[in-house]
Amino acid sequence: MPRTYKSSALAAVHEMIEGLHDAGVIDKPTLHEFDDACLSPAIPLDPDQIKAIRDAEHVSQPVFARYLNVSKNLVSDWERGKKRPGGPALRLLSIIQRKGLAAGA
Repeated sequence: MPRTYKSSALAAVHEMIEGLHDAGVIDKPTLHEFDDACLSPAIPLDPDQIKAIRDAEHVSQPVFARYLNVSKNLVSDWERGKKRPGGPALRLLSIIQRKGLAAGA
């Protein structure tokens, strides 16, 4: 999944730190600290935004749920405001919002 960095300079620093981690020079907790410092957080989506993303792709809730690998009931709960997407689901929704459903598949 593509990452969104706070700046191009932080993107370069983060990639360097990932290389150091891959080489065994820094540990995973240190890498996570750089993740927090360099990566932009996923912006929370309100129920209307989630429905608008799905509507823009012209798919039903069950089809949208299959693309996101979640239940159709969860998509319904998001769109009604009963639950809020988080973590990977929120990041995937933001990618689909920007680039379309084909980008998230």
